[in-house]
Amino acid sequence: MAGDIDSQLSERQNQAVATKIREEMARRRVSRQYLADQAKISLSTLEKALSGHRPFTLATTIRLEEALGMRLRAADLHDSPVAANNGHASEEFGAYSRAAVGWIEGRYLTLRPSFGDPKAIFAYCTEIGWNDAASNLRFIEKERLDAAFTQQGTVAIPNLSGHIYLATNTSGQHRLVIVSRPSITGEMYGILTTLQAGRGAQLTPVAAPIVLIPMASMPGAQFGRITPDHDSYASYLAYLKRTVEEPFAVFLPGPAVSG
Repeated sequence: MAGDIDSQLSERQNQAVATKIREEMARRRVSRQYLADQAKISLSTLEKALSGHRPFTLATTIRLEEALGMRLRAADLHDSPVAANNGHASEEFGAYSRAAVGWIEGRYLTLRPSFGDPKAIFAYCTEIGWNDAASNLRFIEKERLDAAFTQQGTVAIPNLSGHIYLATNTSGQHRLVIVSRPSITGEMYGILTTLQAGRGAQLTPVAAPIVLIPMASMPGAQFGRITPDHDSYASYLAYLKRTVEEPFAVFLPGPAVSG
C-alpha cells in the first residue's frame, strides 16, 4: 500500500492536476502558502510540483483534493477525463441527465445575510455547470469578499423532493444549500446551513435564508457586503424577505430551552 500511495502521476496526469490547481487558486484568490497549509504539505513541495520540477505523488494529490474539496484526477487515475456514466449523474445526485438539467447551468447572483454585520447583505456569484469527469453538475462560488472561504461542490436534483441541493464536503465537513426549483423569473429561494467563524478557532452552526438570481436578469450586480446605504440594498433585501414571507423556507422558533 505504501508503494501505491507514494507512486507518481504520469506526465499527462501531472500537467492536468497542476492546471486545475492553478485555476482553482486563481478563482478562489488564495496563495500557494494558504493551499499548502490547508493540504498539510510544504510550500516547496507544492511549488516544485506546480512548476513541473517534481511530479505529484498520489499522496500529495489526495491531500490537495481534500483541501480543495474537489477531485483533481480523472475518475480512474488513467488519462481519460470522461467518466463512464456518459452524461448521466449517479443516483446519489438524482440520476439526472445533462440534457434534463441544462436549464440550471449558468451564473447566479447569490444573496444571504452577512454573518459579520446584522444589518448587511452578503452578495457573491455562484456558477453552476456540468463536470464531464464526474458526470454531474458542480457549483463554485466567485467574487466572494472573503475569498479564503469560497465554496464549491456537487449539485443534486432529485425528482422526489422537488428541491435542489448544493453540497460541499471538505474532509468530512459539510455545508448545504437547499433551494426551490426556479420561479417563473428564474430565482431559487431557500436556506443555507454552514458554520460561522467566531473568535479565534471557534465555529458555530448557523442557518440563513439564501437566494440565487440569474445573473442575466441582474445587469450591473454588485458584490461584497451590501449595507443599508448602498444603492442595491433595497432590491436585495426584497429578495431575501420573499424567501421567508412566501415562505420558501421556514425557521421554526421551537420550544423555550432556557431558564
